[in-house]
Amino acid sequence: MAELMPLLMFLCVGLVLLSGYPVAFSLGGTALAFALLGHLTGSFDDAFLNAVPNRLYGIMTNGTLIAVPLFVFMGVMLERSRVADQLLDTMSLLFGSLRGGLGISVILVGMLLAASTGIVGATVVTMGLLSLPTMLRRGYDPGLAGGAICASGTLGQIIPPSIILVLLGDVIASAYQEAQLDMGLFAPETVSVGDLFAGALIPGLLLVGLYILYLLGVAWLQPEKVPAMPRAERQISNRELAGRVIKVLIPPLLLIIAVLGSIMAGAATPTEAASVGAIGAMLLALLQRQFNPGKLREVMRTTTQVTSMVFLIFIGASLFSLVFRGFGGDEAVRDILTSLPGGVLGAMLVVMLVMFLLGFILDFIEITFVVVPIVAPILLMMGLDPVWLGVMIAINLQTSFLTPPFGFALFYLRGVAPEGMSTGQLYRGVMPFIAIQLFALALLALWPGLATWLPGVIYGP
Repeated sequence: MAELMPLLMFLCVGLVLLSGYPVAFSLGGTALAFALLGHLTGSFDDAFLNAVPNRLYGIMTNGTLIAVPLFVFMGVMLERSRVADQLLDTMSLLFGSLRGGLGISVILVGMLLAASTGIVGATVVTMGLLSLPTMLRRGYDPGLAGGAICASGTLGQIIPPSIILVLLGDVIASAYQEAQLDMGLFAPETVSVGDLFAGALIPGLLLVGLYILYLLGVAWLQPEKVPAMPRAERQISNRELAGRVIKVLIPPLLLIIAVLGSIMAGAATPTEAASVGAIGAMLLALLQRQFNPGKLREVMRTTTQVTSMVFLIFIGASLFSLVFRGFGGDEAVRDILTSLPGGVLGAMLVVMLVMFLLGFILDFIEITFVVVPIVAPILLMMGLDPVWLGVMIAINLQTSFLTPPFGFALFYLRGVAPEGMSTGQLYRGVMPFIAIQLFALALLALWPGLATWLPGVIYGP
């Protein structure tokens, strides 16, 4: 019976989550219930619970995680400052003469918002409100339009600065140290969030390029699905357009360079760069005349809510992982992965498949805090590069926002979509973009240098 406890824990927490109970309390409550059951049956060592205070203290004093509320604040402030409105209008004029030009504009604006906000929900809702009615009015296929908006919004998962990369960086760093200790080694240097930021940059841009290639392919094969903007709507001189591009693009690009550049140049830690980004977002809102005490209060309230949710889930997941280990779950997972045919390749394939399937029913935060700490040390002990592993997991988790039935990007867009757009059209529209993300994952698996080359150049091997 004791050897079945880890499996029963996962099944139980899955059922509780599907019932709609809050994630943090589902994880923590399930863990405590099984710890009590294990105590009564004598199959659980209560000493594991003694580590709970140290875990909670470690979360509260973790300097890296301070970047989370700062990046959330930056993203929410930029979302309230109407930067997306101007970017989308300008990009539409720039690419409007092309078939699929409005879709390309949506992808590019999504990329810029991803690199400046990193919040999927805010990007999808903003782009849905601004661009979806226009795309439908101009004759775009509803499914394709919805898929492009959802896919562009998920770029905030992989293009730095990304909240998921901050969380993954902390988890992967702990897993790397654990793997080194298990192998009897000591690693004075570990994986940093900056390493993951650098490693995710090229795969993120690759994904943007694949999205645009898909839209160009649709424009060539099925031009009726992505018509060009009417000439009457793009009557603007080249000089005026150039001035508008410079005026609209320069401020967010400077903010992106200040945040990412300072991290990759080694001039600032991710936490310090996040504070620069938060101040820069306020200055940008001030330049847009969108900054006032009421808006600041609203942004701070939203930041507090999001940050509280993330850290409560982190605490619940830490408790869950401790009890899971107390039942020997980590050893059972290690035995399964190391005994799979194909060695490290087979183990990695199974882990990626499990995470992809979990993405249909779980959020990326739960998978990051519950699944990754269990499997990452095992995979790292098998010789995988920690940066490559982190980026692979990030792209895999990105698909969880698009996969029905619980893809959050689908929920965000469905909430602001016009009544004439059906849920079935939206589900069909995101399928090609899910396939593109899986194709990018396959490319990264075949050429790990896509993730490891830039960190090696910046920080050394």
